[in-house]
Amino acid sequence: MEPRSSAHTDTFTRDRLPPPGQWPRLADLGYPDRLNCGTELLDATIGRLGPDRPAMRDANGPVWTYGQLRDRVDAIARALTDDLGVRPGNRVLLRGPTTPWLAACWLAVMKAGAVAVTVLAAHRPPELATICRLARVRYALCDARSVADLARAGVPGLRITVYGGDGPDDLRRLARRRTGPFEAVATAADDVALIAFTSGTTGRPKGCMHFHRDVLAIADTFSAQVLRPRPDDVFAGSPPLGFTFGLGALVVFPLRAGASALLTDWGGPRRLLADIAAHRISVLFTAPTAYRAMLPELAGYDLSGLRRCVSAGEHLPAATWRSWYDATGLRIINGIGATELLHIFIAAADDAIRPGTVGLPVPGFTARVVGADGRPVPDGEPGLLAVRGPTGCRYLADARQTEYVRDGWNITGDTCVREPGGYFRYLARADDMIVSAGYNIAGPEVEEALLRHPDVTEAAVTARADAERGQVVVAHVVLRAGVPRGAATAAALRAFTKSEIAPYKCPREIVFHTALPRTPTGKLQRFRLRPGAPERGGPAPGGF
Repeated sequence: MEPRSSAHTDTFTRDRLPPPGQWPRLADLGYPDRLNCGTELLDATIGRLGPDRPAMRDANGPVWTYGQLRDRVDAIARALTDDLGVRPGNRVLLRGPTTPWLAACWLAVMKAGAVAVTVLAAHRPPELATICRLARVRYALCDARSVADLARAGVPGLRITVYGGDGPDDLRRLARRRTGPFEAVATAADDVALIAFTSGTTGRPKGCMHFHRDVLAIADTFSAQVLRPRPDDVFAGSPPLGFTFGLGALVVFPLRAGASALLTDWGGPRRLLADIAAHRISVLFTAPTAYRAMLPELAGYDLSGLRRCVSAGEHLPAATWRSWYDATGLRIINGIGATELLHIFIAAADDAIRPGTVGLPVPGFTARVVGADGRPVPDGEPGLLAVRGPTGCRYLADARQTEYVRDGWNITGDTCVREPGGYFRYLARADDMIVSAGYNIAGPEVEEALLRHPDVTEAAVTARADAERGQVVVAHVVLRAGVPRGAATAAALRAFTKSEIAPYKCPREIVFHTALPRTPTGKLQRFRLRPGAPERGGPAPGGF
């Protein structure tokens, strides 16, 4: 699919797209050549449903209607272009807690035809400096509570505009001077709208470039055809907007459907349950660990408004699915996605759900399991997951493009099995597969067995080098309060896992922890548990 004529006067991102021959094969959903996703998500939705519907809220403040949101977005877009000098194609870094103001800044960047680079609160000055260098960021909109680390990053020439502060140049103050509609830039459908960075903890971070049409594609595939939201839905969840999982779940999907969203940071299972009850949340996005953490806390919270639960970012054990269903009557929609493809591309809902599997390719996507040679393997055999659809990997000037995209397919790095009937079962990240004495062992399978033990609240499995076996399985376990950490408990857990799975898969070593390292969305960071891992890392690879 050849690039169309760009509206960007700053051609940095267009110039650093991979050659078209290195792109994945992309499905065409029939979008027009000129398309601004900010206009489509906001103005077009108002045109269909009116301006007076609730759009966004935070935990304590008033609800913003669609009309109020548009007024604020247009005022910020005017401030960007008239006061700050942002031009189409310029990269604008966004940093702050999950709030309606952060979402409004993202939408304003879209309407101004610039490129959003949304980062996490977890990113530290060296990581921020690297992201700004790779994307050549010269503008930043930053919540007053999050500005310190960005300032310490010392990015040359970076103009930081704070919002939520009391300074004379605060973005909100600038925006109040700008009234009236803003005419959005008529971007091309394949102008870059955002750059999402994967983690730099295992090397140089990769910038994933996504177009305006890609933003709509994730709403028109997974959200519209699997999630099936309604205009009266209220969305909420734990993922921050710096992850594409959170951007889709809390901004793109609700706005495309004319629904509303609660935008607030993750505050633990009790806080999430309280928000679900207080705000009548009906659509929830979070990670498997959060569903597990909420289970013992459910009593006393009214979840009667909740009708859709989505899990992604980490393997969802069948036991967790069943426990949540038994306790709430709600079937979790399990999904698999990637930063490189922007959002979820395999999932199933309602009667199509088969616990223990991820599901079926989302309409618009195709998937298969291939061997190291790129050829499909028979159903039932493990291999690498290959996906293609309307979105796909386009790294920012990165030679690793040819590792991720092969023969027109996105090779996601997940080891899966395609079962008869077309369902996909996740085994592990390819680099989390353990080879011990010639056996292939999927770490998540061992974790799931350990989690079935009543004394285990969290589990992670890694490999340790072994002279005799090549690798051996090491289990990292968090125990229920009051259970002693010692040789007797370790022996009991090993005996239990041998009754659940084949003995060769069982851990030879068990290490007890008070907590396991996770990303802000609850994704397990196994790499931080491996021998020689740094004490602190950023978000897990694949930051979805």
